[in-house]
Formats: sequence, structure tokens, C-alpha cells
Amino acid sequence: MSRHTLSVLVEDKPGVLTRVAALFSRRGFNIESLAVGPTELPELSRMTVVVEVEGSALEQVTKQLNKLIEVLKVVELEPSASVQREILLVKVRADVIARSQIIDTIQLFKAKVVDVSTDAVTIECTGSSAKLRALLEVLEPFGIKELVQSGMVAMGRGSRSITDRSLRHVG
Repeated sequence: MSRHTLSVLVEDKPGVLTRVAALFSRRGFNIESLAVGPTELPELSRMTVVVEVEGSALEQVTKQLNKLIEVLKVVELEPSASVQREILLVKVRADVIARSQIIDTIQLFKAKVVDVSTDAVTIECTGSSAKLRALLEVLEPFGIKELVQSGMVAMGRGSRSITDRSLRHVG
């Protein structure tokens, strides 16, 4: 099985997320990552779905997605032809001595401290899954108290857009 990132343009209506997620569930596919948010058009939302499936199964899921009334467009985003990012917030144990080591370390990852308390720092980092995993490995010895990671958000590189003029009449 291989990992695929789908960008799904949908009408911004109640229940659409449930129908899309149920479609994957009915076929026994586990969604590795799911992020949903607004687009530049207020009546549309974009779902970024990361799933690990065989190529033929992916084709079937894509066809089924396209049959849903609220789904306007489904595009598979190849890693080399898209920008893909996640965000990580991680709270790390940090006494006065460790704090400067942690700050030096996170600067290597272009991360930043977003909150400081007497015994912990909260760090924000944006990047690929691999970058975030590497950061967590480096921070592990300090003691991770808590973490949360978003799902993947992605879009194609270049000037082309999933929301072209033909979709502007939706609503």
C-alpha cells in the first residue's frame, strides 16, 4: 500500500465531512490525516485527506467521492508537485538550565517558543511530517509533557488552482 494525499473541494454545508469520512470507513480505509478549512470562496471548503491505499482502491474511492453531490473536485497531490505542511505544538519540561539548550535546539528546526512557564516551554513548529518527527526525537530527552499535531494541509505548486472560474457560481 502507498500513501496518497487528496485535495477535495466541497460545498461548505453541514454533514459533508461525515459523508466523506464514512465513504473511507465503509471501504475499510484508515484516514491517516484529515484537515478541513475554508477556501478563498466563502461557500467552499477544502479537505486534505491522507490515506494509505492500493492504487486501484484509490481510484474507486475517488470515483465514489465524485458521486457525492457536495463534492466539486478531487485532486491527488503528488509530494513533488505540491506544498504539504503540518503544525505541531509541543510542551517540553524546561527548568532554567535546560531552557537555553531547548531554545538553541529548536532554532535549528526554525521552530519558536510560544509560551513559557517556570517548568515548561511550549514550542510551535510547521513543516513536513518528517521534520516534525525529527524535532520530537530531539526534544524527547528533555521530557515531552503534551503535544498536539494538526493534519496535513496541502496545495499544488505553481499558478494553477483547484478553484477555477467554473466553480465560482456554486452557492
